[in-house]
Amino acid sequence: MEAVQISRYGGPEVLEVNDIDPPVPGDNQVLVKVNFAGLNPFDSKLRSGLFKKMIPLHFPHTLGGDFAGIVKKTGKKVLGFTVGDGVYGTANILSGGSGSLAQYLIAQSDKIAKKPSSLDFAESAAVVLTGVSALRAIEEHISLKAGQKILIHGGAGGIGHIAVQLAKAKNAFVAVTVNKFDMEFIKKLGADKIIDYKIKKFEEILKDFDAVFDTVGKDIADRSFPVLKKGGVLVSMVVQPDGKLAKKYGIKTYRQQTAVNSRQLNRLTEILNSGKIKVNVDRIFSIDKIGQAYKYMEEGHQKGKVVVNIR
Repeated sequence: MEAVQISRYGGPEVLEVNDIDPPVPGDNQVLVKVNFAGLNPFDSKLRSGLFKKMIPLHFPHTLGGDFAGIVKKTGKKVLGFTVGDGVYGTANILSGGSGSLAQYLIAQSDKIAKKPSSLDFAESAAVVLTGVSALRAIEEHISLKAGQKILIHGGAGGIGHIAVQLAKAKNAFVAVTVNKFDMEFIKKLGADKIIDYKIKKFEEILKDFDAVFDTVGKDIADRSFPVLKKGGVLVSMVVQPDGKLAKKYGIKTYRQQTAVNSRQLNRLTEILNSGKIKVNVDRIFSIDKIGQAYKYMEEGHQKGKVVVNIR
């Protein structure tokens, strides 16, 4: 089978499409024929060697986490899945999987779920980590309620565009920071206030918000404290918010690191099948264009997600 692998750390130039043997599932794993794989910034950081002390790779290493495909075989102890099921989930090294950028993968059965009936396979692959990340922030950490106000940084990105729609589905007031090229896209998602971060300072415009969700990083989280009312919540996907500022403003903070599991995916499926959230696939690349796919994602201008057609 074909698989996207690396034999050393580096940029997109180290990516190789190799012919390797299909993996064999263990007792608690499933073998999946991959239709589409979703790309995430984590993949790029892993490939670059940024995490090599924490997560040392054994080369050659098959990349990729998010996927959607068809179950071809189940392990002896797997319950709830049968051959022929359409599933989505994660199969990266941290989840005990074999990597999703391959024609076949193995995944732990507690890291997958049956794919949403409302989505095609490309959309399902695009929403795994992004959807669970948005869901955890909005429902678990923030517990967003109707009528509350939330600011979402990076609202046009993979996580951000799901978070905007999820917040609107809960009847919250949603403000978003984006660049001017993404404004029309965000309007269609229903955002109540849209700020071009390149020409306006959001912290001088917004006040008394209940929550902030940061998917951008840099100094954005710390600049967001004045936006929040006392007792508000600040969640960042990228940095640890400043503890001294949190104490000064009376804010609860979270540095969210998302680990996908079946429980979260089943909840996400429930929401997606309600029809309240649309998953935007910005661009689909073929597996032989994997270098271009990563370069495009790493430029950071996509609206929604980049996926790879593995079929």
